[in-house]
Amino acid sequence: MRGTVLYGPRDVRFEEREAPRILKPTDAIIRVSAACVCGSDLWPYRGIQPIERPTPMGHEYCGIVEEVGKDVRTIKPGQFVIGSFATSDNTCAICKHGYQSSCLQREFMSAAQAPFLRVPLADGTLVPTSGMPSEDLIPSLLTLSDVMGTGWFAADAANVKPGSTVAVVGDGAVGLLGVLSAKQMGAERIIAMSRHATRQKLAREFGATDIVTERGEEGIARIKELTKGIGADSVLECVGTQQSMTQAINSTRPGGYVGFVGVPHGASLDLGQFFYTHVHLHGGPAPVRRHLPELIKLVLDGKINPGKVFDLTLPLDQVAEGYRAMDERRAIKALLHPNGTK
Repeated sequence: MRGTVLYGPRDVRFEEREAPRILKPTDAIIRVSAACVCGSDLWPYRGIQPIERPTPMGHEYCGIVEEVGKDVRTIKPGQFVIGSFATSDNTCAICKHGYQSSCLQREFMSAAQAPFLRVPLADGTLVPTSGMPSEDLIPSLLTLSDVMGTGWFAADAANVKPGSTVAVVGDGAVGLLGVLSAKQMGAERIIAMSRHATRQKLAREFGATDIVTERGEEGIARIKELTKGIGADSVLECVGTQQSMTQAINSTRPGGYVGFVGVPHGASLDLGQFFYTHVHLHGGPAPVRRHLPELIKLVLDGKINPGKVFDLTLPLDQVAEGYRAMDERRAIKALLHPNGTK
């Protein structure tokens, strides 16, 4: 089997790898119907997050179950399934509180940019659809594995309510799907912070009512101006840098909420300053498994179409171009089709 391996900064190869097999009785093997490149994959791709050895890549996936271990009870061969980027048993005390991405048995997925994938803790990680979805729904179902689930959690963590004013920091796939999530949750005003025309257009399609192109102090001032000096009720931080976090906190009204899901890189928090903001701060790796059943239903019922974030589709063996296009911001998100790949 061939799959994606990152060797170092901007060195992505599609090469021969050992095919996955059942290692534990709670595992499943799936045939990947679609995979993709994530914005967080760009951190190691750019060398900002160093890797120590050649690393199989990919953590977003959906597909058809090929084989299950002897202890798997609810997942069956032939089912179409979506799974989280973080595995979970969905039975431990942490999972029962809805934070499956901090499960006591958690593993972070990798190696999904390949034709086949081993999924640990299959019963707790995978959610099957009621039947085989049509081909046109697969991109949207794929987003639920991470970016849509993460955007949804950002809005949930930011306490988005009907009638609220929401600001979204970041115009990558997660930020754009944060806009969609806020709209679905009933936000009345959604301010998307973006400098890119194609992303602004998609943000509008997803429900943004205002676009702010300024950043830093100017961006904060613009949001304050739009909210009559008060700040947004809820802010979704979807980048993970010091500037984006500072911008998010300072754009929030006193007593408001920041949901932060951007993986932090070089970001820190000055508690002395934060103390006086009265801002609620909540986030982390999204508990996608908590939200999967609801999001699957929204997609299958035609209520949301998050697959619109894919603006580049490639065969899996051209994965390196997907990384380049996203790195150079020629694409928002690259969809990878493993069909025909061995």
